[in-house]
Amino acid sequence: MMQDEMTGLYCDGTEKTRSLRPSCKIKICGLSRPEDIRAANRILPDYIGFVFAESSRRITVSQAVRLKAALDPRIRAVGVFVNAPINLILSLAAEAHGVSAGPVIDLIQLHGDEDASYIRELKSKTRLPVIKAVRVRTFRDIESAQSLPCDYLLYDTWTKDTYGGSGSQFDWSLIPPDTRPFFLAGGITLQTIPRAVSSGACCIDISSAVETEGRKDERKMREAVRAVREQ
Repeated sequence: MMQDEMTGLYCDGTEKTRSLRPSCKIKICGLSRPEDIRAANRILPDYIGFVFAESSRRITVSQAVRLKAALDPRIRAVGVFVNAPINLILSLAAEAHGVSAGPVIDLIQLHGDEDASYIRELKSKTRLPVIKAVRVRTFRDIESAQSLPCDYLLYDTWTKDTYGGSGSQFDWSLIPPDTRPFFLAGGITLQTIPRAVSSGACCIDISSAVETEGRKDERKMREAVRAVREQ
């Protein structure tokens, strides 16, 4: 076992026990246009993701400021980073950002090679929750991540020379029942959402499955949110 006890926190802050499993949440990652935000405001996923790493969905800080200002405050924005300077993350976590009423991001997702030392330094300088992505090939990858000083783990598929976004799925049966609270990503489709939820994830992280020709598709976004909440 990787933990002696079965306690911890789920994404909504409730206590984790064998008999209590709150409803799974959903994050729609890679929003980059005003129309994406308007669609999210109509659908109300739990989280949306702003990508600040190299990606077709990457946005600038100024774009993020404008998008967050238009986002329904009931939706929490996750900033996605890969080996970013800590000062960049802290600037987006700051309270004052011009047209934005608060910080540009509400949670921090680290999707690169950030180690325990990096995470500890970051957490010493901000109160925002930190999600650390784990690229999974074997059970050992999951096991070794349990001691990381983050708030949540995110299990994604290991792909050579990339940090996620491959659209491929790892073997979810590798996830043990006593893992720390985790987001699940990697190759999740509208059809596999029920099985993804049954993995025990506290949040399903989805992106390309709710796109058409590389753009967020409101109909697919709505279907994904409905599928998660119906489980």
